[in-house]
Amino acid sequence: MTVRRVTGQPPLIGVSTYLEGAARWGVWELPAALLPAAYPRLVQRAGGIAAMLPPDTPDRAAATVARLDGLVIAGGPDVDPARYGAERSPRTGPPAPERDAWELALIEAALAARVPLLGICRGMQLLNVALGGTLVQHLDGHVVETGVFGTHPVTPVPGTLYAKIAPEETAHVPTYHHQCVDRLGRGLVPAAHAADGTVEAVELPSAEGWVLAVQWHPEMGEDVRVVRELVEAAS
Repeated sequence: MTVRRVTGQPPLIGVSTYLEGAARWGVWELPAALLPAAYPRLVQRAGGIAAMLPPDTPDRAAATVARLDGLVIAGGPDVDPARYGAERSPRTGPPAPERDAWELALIEAALAARVPLLGICRGMQLLNVALGGTLVQHLDGHVVETGVFGTHPVTPVPGTLYAKIAPEETAHVPTYHHQCVDRLGRGLVPAAHAADGTVEAVELPSAEGWVLAVQWHPEMGEDVRVVRELVEAAS
């Protein structure tokens, strides 16, 4: 099923969300599907309409993606190492099984339908896992302080989509992660590296549609180019 957007209207960009056992606002403390406001604001600043996609049953992912013009898989908790055939490291965070199952299904549906797809932090790692890749479960030097975003430079790989979006030699990006890709998934190519060699962006060739994932957090900075390119591809 394909649901077409009305011509001339901004594209509808779905953004995956957290699912928390308890969140507090006003007089309430209840289970909640939530997302830092920086994500929908970034989509809006880039010209899209943001729609939150809380975890659902994976068999509804294809119908969900059919209603979207673009998809963002947001940051969040560590991917369950069982998803890529590894034993859990003591430094890997608690699993989020509902998110893993739902977001993997969303990624697979977006790839099958050639819906433009952007992964952010966890989203990049999950895209890699969805395509058969593996992750490094702990990486030093990419978190400056618990709960505080840092910045570091990334260098584009010449000839990639990301290099066309950000053609300068280096860009300073907001970062907060302790895991990264290890073995790349099927078809993925590196699109940017940190100074220590860590792969900071991956993408699929253009023949596969618009698919890009970044390890940093564009929603925490002022540079909207990556999401603007997603919105333009979704248009």
